[in-house]
Amino acid sequence: MTGYELVLLWVAWILGGGSPGPATLGIASTSMNTGRRMGLMFSLGILFGSAFWGVAAALGMSAVMMTNAWVFETMRYVGAAYLLYLALKSLRSALSDKNALMGKAQSGSAARVFTKGALIHLTNPKAILGWGAIYAIALPATASVGDLFWMFGFLYSGSILVFIGYAFLFSSAGVVHVYQRMRRWFEFTFALLFGAASLKILTAKAL
Repeated sequence: MTGYELVLLWVAWILGGGSPGPATLGIASTSMNTGRRMGLMFSLGILFGSAFWGVAAALGMSAVMMTNAWVFETMRYVGAAYLLYLALKSLRSALSDKNALMGKAQSGSAARVFTKGALIHLTNPKAILGWGAIYAIALPATASVGDLFWMFGFLYSGSILVFIGYAFLFSSAGVVHVYQRMRRWFEFTFALLFGAASLKILTAKAL
């Protein structure tokens, strides 16, 4: 991939991680209701779970690519389908009157909140699917184990930015107010970007 394509991939990864879901809504609600410290602990737990699946997917993909090229190719289409799912989910949220930030706030000790965050990702099968799909989209079938782990670190830096950023941003009343006012525009933008990315992957394979 070129430098420009890597930047686009990183931005797409950030948008995917930042779109409303169990992890981001949990961080936002926890930060708003129990404070920044608990929001950070919850986000660190989510990052732990994300790292676990990211490394597991990298190890698994390296084995798959050496023995079953067709599985790798299938994952490319799975990745495109997942992006389309995110586009439809964002569009549905944009058309809904429901407040996207009304997730469940986590409380308890710092260790307990961290554990709850980790369990969200460790028990989410879509987490490893997302990592596997992005590896298949971003790297050629001839990629080495080193390439896979470089890509993991590159994308994981975006995950850190998103999840830690959510804890800081949504512990601020002003940011929450702005987001709620502009929620529909954010969701429509997510839907457009995810849909365009999915279409690009599918059409590129058809050429």
